[in-house]
Amino acid sequence: MRGHKPSWAGYTLVEVLFVLAISATLAGIAIPLLRSAADDIRAAAAARALATTIMSARLDAVRRSAAVGLWFEEVDGDFVMALHADGNGNGVRTADIRGGIDPALGPAERLGDRHPGIRFGLLTGIPDVDGGFSGTDGVRIGVSRILALAPTGGATSGTLYLHGKRSQYAVRVLGATGRVRVFQYNPGARQWNSR
Repeated sequence: MRGHKPSWAGYTLVEVLFVLAISATLAGIAIPLLRSAADDIRAAAAARALATTIMSARLDAVRRSAAVGLWFEEVDGDFVMALHADGNGNGVRTADIRGGIDPALGPAERLGDRHPGIRFGLLTGIPDVDGGFSGTDGVRIGVSRILALAPTGGATSGTLYLHGKRSQYAVRVLGATGRVRVFQYNPGARQWNSR
């Protein structure tokens, strides 16, 4: 077509700036939500892994017909944990672990080694599973800090609390049965929910 001028389709600077402003606003909303979701996923995975470790240790104790213990040692404000077998028939004990009588069944590790950003403890202002405020200690299994698993299937009663930046979980062990349950704290409802 002769004499026809080409049509230039394009956007004005104002339109481009408007789209960029909307994109920046949406990114500003989405990034914190994604970070929070990632934190919760890591904390949930750590809680499930810890529960699985305890259940596997319980089965190992039954298979060995000897006690197995998950020993927690406080190091630099966090806990290192290691699985130990009863080497002399008197249960897994701290003195026997230190003396080499109750051998380690694997290397000692921190929770954060496999689950970055996750540590043992209760976040400030969150009650424990029983509804009380008794500190931020994350390992509540007795003075010896050994979660003992008996060859009969029973275990030490207690609760292990772990958290990320915002997410809070608890792994509870019921002594007589050795049953393990995972709980998540819901800050909106201010309650613990079974997972």
